[in-house]
Amino acid sequence: MFDFTKLLHASIQLDEQITQDKQIVWTREESLRNAYVSLDVELAEVANTSEWFKVWKTHRGKNDLGKTARETLLVEYVDALDFILLISAKQQWTHLIVLDRDGIEKIITKPKGDLTKEYLALKKMFFGSYFDHRQDDFRHAWHLFLKMGLVEFGFTEDEIMTEYENKSKINHQRQANDY
Repeated sequence: MFDFTKLLHASIQLDEQITQDKQIVWTREESLRNAYVSLDVELAEVANTSEWFKVWKTHRGKNDLGKTARETLLVEYVDALDFILLISAKQQWTHLIVLDRDGIEKIITKPKGDLTKEYLALKKMFFGSYFDHRQDDFRHAWHLFLKMGLVEFGFTEDEIMTEYENKSKINHQRQANDY
């Protein structure tokens, strides 16, 4: 099951550690812009890894060495998740992230949709949350992102939590090794 508070704390802590270790000095706005660009890139990596839009390919889905295409996609998904969490903290919108069981169930029970349309909607809403400071756009994008993971890609909450924790350990190891 999701522990949104744990996820948020891990994302914030890693960002603070990186900022301190790398002695990054920037304004709140510069930091926020960087997080949005990072999210945009990670969303593109999710699309590129799953390859749902590559209708010309018979076999879709890229995989990293030693991993299945599904495992590789899960890694990319949690990378994007991390930047969504970070943006919510930087925007002081963490209240939009935490969902109760009913909120999760509403997302899980939605029918599968058109991934291409959902992806484009995600990008539009996230950019709207940045450029127009619309919390509703962020909240809708967050719910759609969760739906992509839980419904379209078929990840379980436990898989997402476990992979997020695994990736967090890797990120901390990278920082310790001067990544």
